[in-house]
Amino acid sequence: MHIPDGFLDAKTALTTATLSAIAVSFALRHVRRELPPRRVPLLGLSAAFLFAAQMVNFPIAGGTSGHLLGGTLIAVLLGPSAAVVVVTTVLIVQCFLFADGGVLALGANIFNMGLVATLGGYAVYRCVNLMWPGPRGRTVALTVAGWSSTIFAAFSCAGQLAWSQTLVWEIAWPVMTSTHALIGLGEGIISALILIAITRTRPDLVATSSLGVTPVRWREFSFLCLLISLGLACFVAPFASSAPDGLETVAIQGGFAHRALAPLRSVLAADYQIPGLTSPALSTALAGMLGIAAVLGLALLISRLVLREASPKKMLRE
Repeated sequence: MHIPDGFLDAKTALTTATLSAIAVSFALRHVRRELPPRRVPLLGLSAAFLFAAQMVNFPIAGGTSGHLLGGTLIAVLLGPSAAVVVVTTVLIVQCFLFADGGVLALGANIFNMGLVATLGGYAVYRCVNLMWPGPRGRTVALTVAGWSSTIFAAFSCAGQLAWSQTLVWEIAWPVMTSTHALIGLGEGIISALILIAITRTRPDLVATSSLGVTPVRWREFSFLCLLISLGLACFVAPFASSAPDGLETVAIQGGFAHRALAPLRSVLAADYQIPGLTSPALSTALAGMLGIAAVLGLALLISRLVLREASPKKMLRE
């Protein structure tokens, strides 16, 4: 659902960029105040994992593919504000290193996937989990919330396309939501399976868990998370579906695919391919490792700023 440059007009791009900047600034301040220092390293690990997971497009019906958004899952693990920061970090790296999403459309992509999908999905999760508490309820809640988050993002994207007069509203919203309904099923199921695996092995890492907290062995956990992320980038991403994603399918069907502009800047590895390599699989794997390093570095930089701004009283309390 990464919008390229050319699909949105100037007013839509400027409005979404302004709203996203305000929201991300608020999320950063909230993370600085509320996220316990012992959980701050998870920002980088979550961003690295999410980047690797988003490289793996899975096929759905009609020759379309989708990928994990992951914002709602991260919100359940770290809280909604931290999830906004994590998703924003991933989107920035995808945009500037891999031309995945336009520079002028970056604000819209953050708004749709980092804010609407993440916060909307988390709200659904909390509502369902209140009605159905417990481990099984959390699984059902995240499945429903994951599906809902994809629909929310698709609905928001449809409004932006309509406001830009790229596609009329009467066509944009039903086509976008119906196309992403199946992608949302994958989002919900994958998110729930990841949550089950985490709650069975490290329940202390779930932000909403009421279970007892066990001290986290950061070196061991970090090493395992990085291995998983690198494994996804090296062994799974090269074999991801090459079919157009949901937005690309809608653009082709709606007749506005030609409006997508070439990247407005030079990028290191457009379309997740390292220039000069003859093996597409190796090229994708190396691009994935490069992206993981970049996302991890940016997220850890943000983490250091968060820790630096944490009050001594908070540090002692934690």
